[in-house]
Amino acid sequence: MKPDFDLNVVLAHIETAIRPYPKAAMFDLFERGYNTLFEQLISCIVSIRTLDETTIPVSLRLFERARTPEQLLTLDVPTLTELLYGTTYPDQKAYTMLGIAERIVNEFNGELPADYTTLTSLKGVGPKCANLALGVATGQAAISVDVHVHRVVNRWGYVHTKQPEQTLKVLEAQVPNEQWVNINRLLMPFGKHICTGTLPHCSTCPVLPWCEQVGVDRHR
Repeated sequence: MKPDFDLNVVLAHIETAIRPYPKAAMFDLFERGYNTLFEQLISCIVSIRTLDETTIPVSLRLFERARTPEQLLTLDVPTLTELLYGTTYPDQKAYTMLGIAERIVNEFNGELPADYTTLTSLKGVGPKCANLALGVATGQAAISVDVHVHRVVNRWGYVHTKQPEQTLKVLEAQVPNEQWVNINRLLMPFGKHICTGTLPHCSTCPVLPWCEQVGVDRHR
């Protein structure tokens, strides 16, 4: 029989386990000094359907040219698309970013409000990017659910959901506020390197004593 699930204990074990691995892209960029809400939001858009190994260098290349909405608006679509080369849908993301920058300049005098409703009103910004940018840049209690977070917490048996949007709602109800930002910070690299989609490393996983291994047929 599994011991009672204690999220704080589990996350503490994960914190230790992921130390040898690269940090999640948004947290890595924050530590490099790209810590404004605008920079975090733009990097999150870069990251959509893109690996962290690409997100970080593409974001760094972009920020060499533009770190504010005003600077971004000095770039035309072909230039911005070229800067975004390597990410998925670079031309589409270029239009999205320019639309966001234009709204920030025209409606908010260049200062992006640290408000979930405002962020999700921006075309191309969904709950994942809004929460991740708010959590990383401002420290607001916000849970960002990507494919790794969704898979891991369902595999544990901590939630029983089909879609990331459903997972977000359940986690917001069950996770203490002080751990909300840690959900993505810890579970993204944990899910990428240890609790992988196929053949997870169950035999060496520090969370195995609490994990129900839902849906795991084979593992390492």
